Amino acid sequence: MRAATLAKTAGAVFATAAVGGLASRPAKSAWYAMLKKPSFQPPRQAFPIVWPILYADIAAVSAGTLDELDGTAPEKARAYRVALAANLVLNGGWTWLFFNQHRLGASAVAAAALTASSADLTRRAIEARGPGAAVLAPYPLWCAFATALSTSIWRLNR
Repeated sequence: MRAATLAKTAGAVFATAAVGGLASRPAKSAWYAMLKKPSFQPPRQAFPIVWPILYADIAAVSAGTLDELDGTAPEKARAYRVALAANLVLNGGWTWLFFNQHRLGASAVAAAALTASSADLTRRAIEARGPGAAVLAPYPLWCAFATALSTSIWRLNR
C-alpha cells in the first residue's frame, strides 16, 4: 500500500471522525439522558473503542483497494472514491442528525443508508482485492446494529 494513498484515506476518515466526535458531545446532555433506550443499548464506553478500530479499518482497506484499482481499473478507482466519500458524508451526517438536530426518524433513515453504503464499500473492496478485504465487513455489521439501535430509540421516543 502506498503511503500517499494511506495518508489521503486516513485524512478523510480522520476528518469524518472529528466531525462525528464534535457532534456526539451531546451524548452527555440532559436531552440524551432523558431518551428512552432499548435494552440492547451498549454502554457509552463502547463507542470510543469500536469507532476508532472501524475508522482505521476503513482507511487501510480503502487505501489498499484504491492502490489496486488505480493500477488495474482506474474507472473503478474513481467509483470507489465517490462511494467512499458518500459513505463518509453519511457517517458524519448521522451524528449531526441525531445528537445536534434531535431528528430521530431522519437519523434512523440515515443509519440505514450508511449501512447500505458500508456494505457496498465492502463489496467493492472484496471485488477488487479478494477475500482479504473482508476485514472491512465489521463496518457494515456495526452500522446495521446502529440502524437497529437508532430505529428503536426513535420508536421508543415518538
